[in-house]
Amino acid sequence: MRKNAFGLVYTGESNLSLKDLTYSRSVAAVPFGGRYRAIDFTLSNLVNSGITNVGIIAQRNYHSLMDHLGSGKEWDLHRKRDGLFILPPFVTKDNTGLYRGTVDALKSCMGYIRRSSQRYCIFTGSHTIFNMSFDAMIERHIETGADITVLYNQEGEVYDQEEHFEDVRFVFDESGRAQMMEIDAFRPKSDLISMDTYIIEKTLLEYLVEECVTRGTYDFVRDILFKKLDTLKLMGFRYDGFVARLNSLTSYFRHTMQLLETDVRRDLFSEGSPVYTKVKDEVPAKYMEAAKATNSIVADGCVIEGEIENCVLFRGVHIAKGASVKNCIIMQNSEIMENASLQYVILDKSVIVKRDRRMIGHPSFPVIIRKNAVI
Repeated sequence: MRKNAFGLVYTGESNLSLKDLTYSRSVAAVPFGGRYRAIDFTLSNLVNSGITNVGIIAQRNYHSLMDHLGSGKEWDLHRKRDGLFILPPFVTKDNTGLYRGTVDALKSCMGYIRRSSQRYCIFTGSHTIFNMSFDAMIERHIETGADITVLYNQEGEVYDQEEHFEDVRFVFDESGRAQMMEIDAFRPKSDLISMDTYIIEKTLLEYLVEECVTRGTYDFVRDILFKKLDTLKLMGFRYDGFVARLNSLTSYFRHTMQLLETDVRRDLFSEGSPVYTKVKDEVPAKYMEAAKATNSIVADGCVIEGEIENCVLFRGVHIAKGASVKNCIIMQNSEIMENASLQYVILDKSVIVKRDRRMIGHPSFPVIIRKNAVI
């Protein structure tokens, strides 16, 4: 039964709140957790659920994403039958190559959807990070006879107004059926938030997409879920583990820092549900004689000569002697030279911070430095 579903991942989210992190890459390709990209968690969830047919709907800035995914070998998706399919936009008389919404994106890859032999579709976005198997969710979808099952979790306050990006909330009755929806509400009445993951039968998805397109509407949430809440049987499936939504630069920084907590790491990187990513053969991290490292995640290939505290370091980072880095996210191949001081800073890939430089941000407003910059 697990293999009677295929995955469809929409990576076209355009979130300007992530600023320089998405300047040259899609949200799906944003680095997270020292070694991973956001899409690694989505693909791993599908693969760990026995899904062997996965389509990736690309929209913009997808070169970095395609380079990362390759043939899908790391996720065991390089197969003779099914496997990983990257579905970039293309221009025809009916398709301009620019999607007006998620329904427009689904319409453009309808050929792939129709060719898929599986009965159920797991349709998901790429900016929500969590670790779970979809087995129980698929079983619940079938048992309840739902038209659509939405995955959700319960959260408290929203820290920042920017974090309302695609904030969809539900109110469910005792049977678990959705009775009310809120979209980007300023003062929401519900704390049950969609995790941007849905299960729907393939034939129903085809019908709903075609119906939307003929009426000139293009948004899956607003034009299908919201408008048809009374006619479709929309059921909820609750998830109680760690959830990171990459809604803004502040949320990205906060969720990354949460990985320094043991309980969060155990939940997100569960032994029974491994997270797969692109393999790179690097030497182990090297700590020099004067190095001092406290409560940090350090990836392979790093060389630490200075001091780091409460940091997440990606592959190949070099912290020179006398440098002090605290509460920072340093991405791949960045270099911090002698006696530099950084606090609450996010450095994108291959950034060079020269000697004696000083940068200080704030937990609610971290400093972000674009890829390949020299400070």
